[in-house]
Amino acid sequence: MNRGGSSPSAAANYLLCTNCRKVLRKDKRIRVSQPLTRGPSAFIPEKEVVQANTLDERTNVLVEEYSTSGRLDNITQVMSLHTQYLESFLRSQFYMLRMDGPLPLPHRHYIAIMAAARHQCSYLINMHVDEFLKTGGIAEWLNGLEYVPQRLKNLNEINKLLAHRPWLITKEHIQKLVKTGENNWSLPELVHAVVLLAHYHALASFVFGSGINPERDPEISNGFRLISVNNFCVCDLANDNNIENASLTGNNFGIVDSLSELEALMDRMKRLREEREDEEASQEEMTTRFEKEKKESLFVVSGDTFHSFPHSDFEDDMIITSDVSRYIEDPGFGYEDFARRGEEHLPTFRAQDYTWENHGFSLVNRLYSDIGHLLDEKFRMVYNLTYNTMASHEDVDTTTLRRALFNYVHCMFGIRYDDYDYGEVNQLLERSLKVYIKTVTCYPERTTKRMYDSYWRQFKHSEKVHVNLLLMEARMQAELLYALRAITRHLT
Repeated sequence: MNRGGSSPSAAANYLLCTNCRKVLRKDKRIRVSQPLTRGPSAFIPEKEVVQANTLDERTNVLVEEYSTSGRLDNITQVMSLHTQYLESFLRSQFYMLRMDGPLPLPHRHYIAIMAAARHQCSYLINMHVDEFLKTGGIAEWLNGLEYVPQRLKNLNEINKLLAHRPWLITKEHIQKLVKTGENNWSLPELVHAVVLLAHYHALASFVFGSGINPERDPEISNGFRLISVNNFCVCDLANDNNIENASLTGNNFGIVDSLSELEALMDRMKRLREEREDEEASQEEMTTRFEKEKKESLFVVSGDTFHSFPHSDFEDDMIITSDVSRYIEDPGFGYEDFARRGEEHLPTFRAQDYTWENHGFSLVNRLYSDIGHLLDEKFRMVYNLTYNTMASHEDVDTTTLRRALFNYVHCMFGIRYDDYDYGEVNQLLERSLKVYIKTVTCYPERTTKRMYDSYWRQFKHSEKVHVNLLLMEARMQAELLYALRAITRHLT
């Protein structure tokens, strides 16, 4: 009998809340009030999203044409703040899930489940469990990976690497999957799977970054539902994930500071444009600035504003619930900074050596026809999307800001653009925004409402959703570049 402490099996029944540090029983369930007026996002007031949907009938037309669920879900409602982008998104997602392609329909949804599980994104898992069954999937597979064919199970390694450390993917990983044998993947099938994995890893970033609420449960009675606290602590009700706290931050808090913050950002954007016209930095200087930014990103710790312990301490606390962990292996494997201190230096991915436009696009289109065109349209749409506004200011050129956001994500994944001055990132992205970007991109399940509220306090919610769209697409493109480069190396 173990008198000195709890047994390992007893310890397995508990987890630690990473926010309030309270020990929670895994099997505990609590009743939580479910307001009937709750909107699609816990971060954005419902009226703003509803107003956008009411004003733009195009959203409903797009849902009728491209939604696989046949309803206006919460992701679509929030994305409809940018209808132009929404059309590109829904068209490409519909194509990879429903149109002719190498993979059977149920497999597509199961791969989406595996991808979402890497970030414990129960919203996407639940959505695709339903779709998996509707398209004829075998219900037994939903018991976990030990019930699925070996061929699908073999995607585990590439799912794990793509989600957290895509720079580690090599042609050997590709060769292992496509080698001859009964469980092998054809290259078109593998490209289809990789596109789905990258899409749903990135979409999990959008779901958490935008505070997407669970879909309304029609079976709730009296406005209450029983929920598990496995990934939920009561402190969430009083802290980050409750829209009622918006009044603490929004318009009543720090208005003077946030106004001066906005003016300062606009001044920096103007100064950068003028400096670029006056003189251009040398290639050596540009390289130095990239390396500096890459190393500085080490010190942008996810959640460091709200926790007094270093982020490595998180790792042991991240106990993943069984209903999610059944779809993945090695749940403790997560993002590690590309430029980790004291480790062997990894070669930087020079974007000019393998670009989406010149290399990735043609390969993906050749092996999985037309998806390249749809993805390319989506990448271009989000990168070029602008209303020439910043908060209350009009006629503003936001190109430098959009480029800094996109390139900062790629910098964290070790991708460098020779013609970009990374000094701009430091000039334009203040620390609270960098913390938010790193969290949403690398550890999306840790995103809180406080992080969302802490940056750009004078900006509209639609502008912050635009930031999330940029982060999502930059992340997806980074994952695809590493995977497609490995496939190209396998072919040559």
